[in-house]
Amino acid sequence: MSNEAAILETSLGPSLRRWRVLNRIKQEALADDLGVSQSRISRWESGLAQPDGAERLKITRLLRARPETAADRALLDLVTQASVPVHLVCDLTHRLLAISPARAREWHLPVAQFMNRPLWRFASQSIREMEFQLVDRGWFEPLPADIVYGTEPADFPEMFIPESRIRISRLPLSDGSFVRLVREAPRGTEPA
Repeated sequence: MSNEAAILETSLGPSLRRWRVLNRIKQEALADDLGVSQSRISRWESGLAQPDGAERLKITRLLRARPETAADRALLDLVTQASVPVHLVCDLTHRLLAISPARAREWHLPVAQFMNRPLWRFASQSIREMEFQLVDRGWFEPLPADIVYGTEPADFPEMFIPESRIRISRLPLSDGSFVRLVREAPRGTEPA
């Protein structure tokens, strides 16, 4: 199993539950829409079971970030106009949704080659390790705290990730999906 698939498995259940609660959808109604039993939804949300390929695809499509409203697009505009290195990804799929010019300068290829594509393959070892800790750190709770951690440099042919302290924030979009704001932590902020 790839790291990306493993991460999706650890985050899919909590993400599904959070989306369902925010959208005030009962497990039974979601089960009817997906063509499964209510108990299967419950097992997915609790992590006792994982959806199969077709079910996983339906859930991922349901939960992936779709910034469609004016408020959501304003968030994307703020990121693209930021003067500091920052980018915004779908919290579930890690698809790039917006990037600041300062962050784009760290990358070796034009931003268009990254937009709406998952960035997971560019994660450093520290980023991958933190990803597996998100559930334990309350990332999927109603009001998650930002997470700050250190990462080592990683130089890929497509982009460079400098050694830095990263601050990630989980933000809801209008449809109940979530995005992750990724930026450098201010000086004096200790890594987790």
